[in-house]
Amino acid sequence: MKEDAWVAAIRRWTAGRRRADVIAGIGDDCAILRPAAGQELLVTTDLLVEGVHFRRGWLTARQTGWKALARGLSDIAAMGGEARHALVSLALPAWADERWTKEFYSGLGELAEKWGVTVVGGDLTRGRLFAADIVVLGSAPQGRALRRDGARTGDVIYVSGALGRAAAGGYRDAPEPRLGLGRKLRDKATACLDLSDGLVLDLHRMCAASGTSAELDGVLPSAPGATIEQALFGGEDYELLCTLPPGTEPPRGFTRIGRMVKGKPAGAVWFAGARLKIAGWDPFRSEPRTGVSPALRRQSERLR
Repeated sequence: MKEDAWVAAIRRWTAGRRRADVIAGIGDDCAILRPAAGQELLVTTDLLVEGVHFRRGWLTARQTGWKALARGLSDIAAMGGEARHALVSLALPAWADERWTKEFYSGLGELAEKWGVTVVGGDLTRGRLFAADIVVLGSAPQGRALRRDGARTGDVIYVSGALGRAAAGGYRDAPEPRLGLGRKLRDKATACLDLSDGLVLDLHRMCAASGTSAELDGVLPSAPGATIEQALFGGEDYELLCTLPPGTEPPRGFTRIGRMVKGKPAGAVWFAGARLKIAGWDPFRSEPRTGVSPALRRQSERLR
């Protein structure tokens, strides 16, 4: 198909119920949106690149579309926001034909419909490898968006689900963004982020932003079949990691995994009495997702 035919097809594939806050969507140079009064705008972007984030055959076209949007929605969830609009830009290699691309948008559209998200634009081109750039627009009540820099010494650390799920499954799953849980954390959590790059690396980032360090409990809520390394360093679980003041009851679905301690040095993460190497998923490094010494592995196994 030529570009105009692709645009017309994508408009059909992404057509959903009309929203009052969308004045104009796909078809013009820009979308025209009407922000709600008393809301702050949340904007995030996420890339899904063949050969970096996935390999052909790992996911179906439908799963690939779902996962591409889920990664962006997870960022909105971490801010305690409502997801509202998305822009989807694709680089399509020769193997991504009309049928595959329609299935991609079908999976993306299924997740968008679930959370009331409207696709309002994007871009399309050819490429040697498949790449999807997803921009998600959301909102949160003024002054109430969650951030990663608010944790304080003594705060309790919680996670919204099992760790190591994606790594144990070979990164062949389509995650579920925790938007509902994120909204329940507003006015409760002192800090929050989503676990995209592994517990240790993402927790280190929260600690560094907050000027604290973290002490993990001896037992973690690991996914079935996940090793301790996968739970700590695997990444792509897209669960929410948050901190709550001592004595605050977490929303249902959250499990305590540790507490914040004085940050000397800021950003350190301790587990089973040992300071962990800060490691996790980093697309610019070739080192494996690990950081657990054999001695620490034996020590953590004894605590199970």
